[in-house]
Amino acid sequence: MSNVQNMSLEDIMGERFGRYSKYIIQERALPDIRDGLKPVQRRILYSMNKDGNTFDKSYRKSAKSVGNIMGNFHPHGDSSIYDAMVRMSQDWKNREILVEMHGNNGSMDGDPPAAMRYTEARLSEMASYLLTDIEKQTVPFAWNFDDTEKEPTVLPSAFPNLLVNGSSGISAGYATDIPPHNLSEVIDAVVYMIDHPTATLEKLMTFLPGPDFPTGAIIQGADEIKKAYETGKGRIVVRSLTSIETLKGGKKQIIVKEIPYEINKATLVKKIDDVRVNNRVPGIAEVRDESDRTGLRIAIELKKEADEETVLNYLFKYTDLQINYNFNMVAIDNFTPRQVGLKKILKSYVNHRQEVILARSQFDKNKAEKRLHIVEGLIRVISILDEIIALIRSSDNKSDAKENLKISYNFSEEQAEAIVTLQLYRLTNTDIITLEEEEASLREKIATLSAIIGDEKTLFNVMKKELREVKKKFANPRRSELQAKTQSIEIDTASLIVEEDTYVSVTKAGYLKRTSPRSFSASDVEEVGKREDDELIFLEQAKTTQHLLLFTNFGNVIYRPIYDLSDIKWKDVGEHLSQSITTFSTDESIIYAEIIDDFEKQAMTYFSVTKKGQIKRFERQELTPWRTYKTKAIKYAKLKGDDDEIISISPIVLEDLMLVTNKGYALRFGVDEVPVVGNKAAGVKAINLKKNDFVVGAFKVTSENMFILTQRGSLKKMAVNLIPKTSRANRGLQVIRELKAKPHRVFASGIITAKDDLIDLFSTETSEEKELLEVISQTQEKYSVNLATLPQSERTSNGSFISDTISEQEVLSVRLVRK
Repeated sequence: MSNVQNMSLEDIMGERFGRYSKYIIQERALPDIRDGLKPVQRRILYSMNKDGNTFDKSYRKSAKSVGNIMGNFHPHGDSSIYDAMVRMSQDWKNREILVEMHGNNGSMDGDPPAAMRYTEARLSEMASYLLTDIEKQTVPFAWNFDDTEKEPTVLPSAFPNLLVNGSSGISAGYATDIPPHNLSEVIDAVVYMIDHPTATLEKLMTFLPGPDFPTGAIIQGADEIKKAYETGKGRIVVRSLTSIETLKGGKKQIIVKEIPYEINKATLVKKIDDVRVNNRVPGIAEVRDESDRTGLRIAIELKKEADEETVLNYLFKYTDLQINYNFNMVAIDNFTPRQVGLKKILKSYVNHRQEVILARSQFDKNKAEKRLHIVEGLIRVISILDEIIALIRSSDNKSDAKENLKISYNFSEEQAEAIVTLQLYRLTNTDIITLEEEEASLREKIATLSAIIGDEKTLFNVMKKELREVKKKFANPRRSELQAKTQSIEIDTASLIVEEDTYVSVTKAGYLKRTSPRSFSASDVEEVGKREDDELIFLEQAKTTQHLLLFTNFGNVIYRPIYDLSDIKWKDVGEHLSQSITTFSTDESIIYAEIIDDFEKQAMTYFSVTKKGQIKRFERQELTPWRTYKTKAIKYAKLKGDDDEIISISPIVLEDLMLVTNKGYALRFGVDEVPVVGNKAAGVKAINLKKNDFVVGAFKVTSENMFILTQRGSLKKMAVNLIPKTSRANRGLQVIRELKAKPHRVFASGIITAKDDLIDLFSTETSEEKELLEVISQTQEKYSVNLATLPQSERTSNGSFISDTISEQEVLSVRLVRK
């Protein structure tokens, strides 16, 4: 029981996750600042080098290499090892490849590589420079996972691989994104840093001005590069290299020759083609991927009337033809993840190489001194050869001969061993010359190595010389073009919209869509797709260049450009506002909708009336599209309490307004009495309500008659002149007679359109249209009344019941329709 520990779950989870995090950070996802490699990459290179799978030998099956790596150094899945190996062989991911591969190693289109049983691999010549001198005790080694072999914890790294090939990875709490750079520029910066340890970032950037992606493209933003090199964080713009070609017939095409780093070419081509299919920008006729073995080429063929600058700017802004690359330069430095700038990376590399060269020089010096000691012994032997032979012949065995040599001639153990194992042919006259030459060479070598070990300046000269050799052997021109300023993309939104005829429909519950004339004409209006409990409140012919405003009963206004509406068949339900407007409530409904051409040119004033009797006027310009219109509505009226709502909203010029309350009061006044206020204001009092009374109808007085429907199903037509025009905030006159038993209460009220104004929305001809009041009772009985046939009633009349049974059933809902 002594091994049982009592610990809280919190402590256990914290301790275990801490250990896991430490492992992930140090042993998996982040590169070492010195050699720029993650552990799996280091193990791949070391194992392949150890097995002799190098650039100067033939290729070997990838599966064999992966097996050796997994069995000896990396106890994880073979796919993780093979994926890392493949990535190191992809010249569109690495500025300088470290593994050469025969066979399918994937593509820029995101195609997977062939299985490892089919491909062959070997180290590249460049990789050999990462491993140079590893056998000379230049780097620390550690036991592998089963303590059977040792593996290096870092590679000697004869060039600054972290900057040359960059790195990306995600670990626990850390992520890294270091872009690739040009080998020649990086080495120039390192050499300058060796000579000038306190060099400024500005000076270093004259040698290393910015990243150099293997896929080329254009990098914009010198200030951001400087910021990233200073702090380890920054954001640059990477733009595709494009040109315009002229085709026959005056047509043009955009040619893309280089795309941003780590962008999937097939996905990019598909996204550009989606822009064409969805007509997001006018003028794209065809998109083709014409890439072949000679290089990348994407052709975007334009229509004759297309503006290539507009198309190109749109593609830069809304596709991955232009991206933002985010620097996040995090590396493992002294077993700790750190966000590092350029100077820190270069200093850490120089310090690492200093240690490597020092360790290598000491190793070589020790080896040379051992050999010199033996050579000195052999030279001495040749001068007393006869005595030595006689001594050996008189000895009992090898061991005895060695002891006699050590005692009689004062040879060391190592010299004695070399003498007794000496081959007879080495005793020729010419061999003494060779030995003497070797002695001189060894003394010179030891002197040189001693100078490197003892003098820092000499060591740094060796370091610079070796770096320049790498540069001379592998230097290649910069691929990415650097531009100091980021070009802002300006698009005239109007030029992107293809003008098309369409039909826009809106339902009370908030479903909206645009429908092509073809789909609309193929169906009857009544066949509109909607929920059974919903109703169509707006249907109008429009153009995709126009704008739609939707007003809700909660005082919110929603803006949609017509072209942005989903193109949906007439018989389909449409898109609900809650899919995009995060603030649209389940019990919110649309009460008014309209289409506008231009907010500035079509100046208009609206009025809105609330259930609690507030009224306001506000300008259309207040509703000019706002920045967050895609996801948020804005207020056009402020409500007083959760039980308040908008009863009526409509544009108004100089008409009179009529308000009717639930208890049967009607008030008429001129709209000029209502002040124009901001769209967020609550407004002013419209009518003086009795206790527990509320407004049920508010409408413009545009014709001679109005209707009043009570909750008991009694309906009447009344001349609006029976309500004389007074002023705002009065009580008004009663339009129903008060009864003690089962009193009538106004359920709905509105203007009755004059017969001459009844025009079909979709026809230029006046027709035999009827304005019908459709009433549904609490028992779901449906009634329809032609308002034109109603007899005129007095102001205090309660009207006539629309059926014999309606009074008992009472009214559930009502709507005004034309048929």
